[in-house]
Amino acid sequence: MSGTTIANALEAFMSFSELLDDAYWEASSIETKDALYDIISIFSHEIAELNKLSIQDHDYPYEIITEGMRWVIPKVEKLDEYKEETLVRTRTLLNMREVISSVIIILEEQNDCTPDFV
Repeated sequence: MSGTTIANALEAFMSFSELLDDAYWEASSIETKDALYDIISIFSHEIAELNKLSIQDHDYPYEIITEGMRWVIPKVEKLDEYKEETLVRTRTLLNMREVISSVIIILEEQNDCTPDFV
């Protein structure tokens, strides 16, 4: 079971989403913009669904709501791996270093809770 609450996940995802938006506008290549936009749209859908929950539910353990979040982990890990080359602005890079590790931990907790089907 995940140790992350809905409130914690929502806060991390919103911070990550803001940084992704900055990175998108700072990116110089169409390929980078496309990759960032894909991640942005997946997180936007998840955030929108989490925001529909009652405030009283925010203390419950976080569980992925949208299907795209189940498939975004490799993309976020790739962004983490290549953030030095991808993120142009120093402030965005430094902030991303702080936030992306939290997001990856939350997503991997969810992946560990998902049953493997053979």
